[in-house]
Amino acid sequence: MSNYIEPTEQLSTEARDFVRALHSLKEEVEAVIWYHQRIDTTDDDTLKEVLKHNRDEEIEHVCMVLEWLRRNMPGWEKELQENLFTEGPIGHSEEVNEDNDQNPVTPGSLNLGNMKK
Repeated sequence: MSNYIEPTEQLSTEARDFVRALHSLKEEVEAVIWYHQRIDTTDDDTLKEVLKHNRDEEIEHVCMVLEWLRRNMPGWEKELQENLFTEGPIGHSEEVNEDNDQNPVTPGSLNLGNMKK
């Protein structure tokens, strides 16, 4: 199965690198999931420690790919700056819609603003 939805010959090298990074991110997160489940289900303390080490290595890989994306793919820098290492509730409940109508953003909505304008 291809990682691409568009013909690869039409994609720039940069776009193909973004796909590589995003798929690597997905794979690393999946590995964290697998190790975490194994840690939770094993009764062997030695194996548990080995699996914790492996899981933590995968978390490091996730962070490295995120950092590459932050440095290279548009949009990541802004979103990571706004959403990581913050205090208070997680989410955007205090934001204002882009159309500046001062309506609070509704969690779970598309937040398209006033469509009657």
